[in-house]
Amino acid sequence: MLRTQISLTPEDRRLLDSEAARTGRSISALIRDAVARTYGSGRDSATDARVIDDALGAWASRESDGKTYVEGLRSASRWRVDTT
Repeated sequence: MLRTQISLTPEDRRLLDSEAARTGRSISALIRDAVARTYGSGRDSATDARVIDDALGAWASRESDGKTYVEGLRSASRWRVDTT
C-alpha cells in the first residue's frame, strides 16, 4: 500500500468524518473505495442508478419526445435506399 497526502476542504473532511462514524470504516478505506468507484472497475450499480436518476428530465426542453426524435433519424433521407 502506498501512502499519499491529500488536502481536503473542511466540508470534505466533515463528510468523511460523518461517514466514517456512521459505517465504522476508516477515512482511508472510504477514500480508496471512492477512487475505485470513480476511476476503476469498482463502479457499483448504486452509482449508476444515481447517474440515471440525475439524467431524468434532461429531454424536457426538447420539442419532440424521444420516440419521435429516433423515428425522425430512422426516416432521414441519408438512410433511404435509392430504388431508381
